Amino acid sequence: MSRSVEHLVLMGVSGCGKTTAALNLHNALGWPVAEADDFHPEANIGKMSRGIALTDEDRWPWLESMRDWMSERAADGVKTIVTCSALKRSYRDLLSGAQGRVFFIHLLAQPEELQERMAHREGHFMPPSLLPSQFAALEPLSDDEDGVTVVSRATPEETFEAILAALEQASADAG
Repeated sequence: MSRSVEHLVLMGVSGCGKTTAALNLHNALGWPVAEADDFHPEANIGKMSRGIALTDEDRWPWLESMRDWMSERAADGVKTIVTCSALKRSYRDLLSGAQGRVFFIHLLAQPEELQERMAHREGHFMPPSLLPSQFAALEPLSDDEDGVTVVSRATPEETFEAILAALEQASADAG
């Protein structure tokens, strides 16, 4: 890529595989991983745990704290991997304000597949009942945004290979 990527943001609705893909990328690249869920204030977690969708006003401080975390790492010369739903263009625009180049990887999966994954996921505060609100809010990457879309594959390993191929292609296209 003409400008070196400093931050990979794995985006998409809940259950699409962001965390698994981030861990695979971490193992391949050695970059630190930040889970967006860890940046939520208790009030946001409480709302989602009760099945209440967050508003934009709930999300702005959360997104700003992730952007600031990325900028702090970039100032230290550290490249990062971040998992974040980043459902709306305005959210991605805010995250793109981090120091360094921010590259989005939008992971796509079918709603039925996501419902199944979320039903069997343990220890997560996001209930499957909020999935429709996430799809309603989702604004796919636009052509003028710095990123790629990757469709979820049958296994996490196949999805990871598809992510690597998409990153290679994006790098070739930009070069």
